[in-house]
Amino acid sequence: MICVMSKELHEHDENITAHVAVIPDSFKGSASAVEVAEAMARGAREAFAERGLPVTVHTLPFADGGEGTLDALLGAWGTEALTVKTTDALGRPARARFGVSDDGRTGVIEAAEANGLPGVSDVPLRPRDASSRGVGPLVTELLDRGVEEILLCIGGSASTDGGTGMLSALGVRFLDTEGSELPDGGGSLTDLADVDLTGLDPRARAVRWRIACDVTNPLVGERGAAAVFGPQKGATPEDVRVLDAGLARLADVLAQATGAELRDVEGMGAAGGMPATLASILGAELVPGSRMVAEVLDAERLLGGADLVLTGEGRFDSQSLGGKVVDAVRRLTPAHVPVVVIAGSVSVTADELHRSGVTAALSIARGPRSLAEMRDEALPEITSTAYQCCRLLTHPGLPGTVKPVPGLTKESRP
Repeated sequence: MICVMSKELHEHDENITAHVAVIPDSFKGSASAVEVAEAMARGAREAFAERGLPVTVHTLPFADGGEGTLDALLGAWGTEALTVKTTDALGRPARARFGVSDDGRTGVIEAAEANGLPGVSDVPLRPRDASSRGVGPLVTELLDRGVEEILLCIGGSASTDGGTGMLSALGVRFLDTEGSELPDGGGSLTDLADVDLTGLDPRARAVRWRIACDVTNPLVGERGAAAVFGPQKGATPEDVRVLDAGLARLADVLAQATGAELRDVEGMGAAGGMPATLASILGAELVPGSRMVAEVLDAERLLGGADLVLTGEGRFDSQSLGGKVVDAVRRLTPAHVPVVVIAGSVSVTADELHRSGVTAALSIARGPRSLAEMRDEALPEITSTAYQCCRLLTHPGLPGTVKPVPGLTKESRP
């Protein structure tokens, strides 16, 4: 029984309390996941209070492993972002944020804090020189703090160096035929002859590594890191050729050094090939970002005890149902529990919504508005929409309970 719509609640039975789980993504460019969760929770509480109904609202800011994951995890853990001196993708001094869980066991890094495209947007892009070296000091800081696991979010990188810069910062030496270390950047990897692991910080192999990865591109070839993502980082066709050849050479040398044949493995082409060195040298595992975040935050436990789930993101469309936050939430929620999506815009069809297992999708937009106006008014509109949703679901004139989507059971939810 979904108690948020049952008549018993309107009889003021103090023993019946509705549990609302609020578990949204950020509204990119408008509000963080923490802000969105607070806004939704405020609307839900107001609606239940107005009806005189007892409710417990649980907030869990969420993310899909990409931009915003650091802030979402910090919000859920109740810890603050930490910073460390490092370098950007072109080797210039920079500062980057990272996070540690409240129990000190888990560290989280958004690699783009150090090697991201935004950090080098003030100068012409140099795809052959861009390096992931700046991520290394964040890793070292986490190791110094004694974490047992590192969660690495790798989207938005400016580099196509196969992660060699980051591993170099941790003590690995990538050598040419003369035994000299290669310059940073993917453009030099065509000269790679050997990899020396003797200087690697042993703590880097002792921790568990999980990489949030939602792409299936292999390391090299027509669907590889250089060909698909290189142009976004400023690579010309000739740059793509050189970078792809360098990554192919890296795959061969890593196979010789570690026995790991990763050239054609799905996901190794993410973030300029960064997973290749991490998987072969450090034993890192690639996991879908939303699944990784869900496991870390124990989202399934929260959703399993909910009577109503509110989730959302800036734009709810067909892609939202393919591995993003809304998709993860609906999969982890028991089929008999309503899942309501609140979004800046909603473009899924009624048929897509029905098949997805989502109960309803509501846009916060009230009439024609510019994007700037939508951004400025996002939080109060999110609160208002959550309020209206919960006000409807707690109306005393609605008898019975919310029915599951026909044909779906807990086991058969998509």
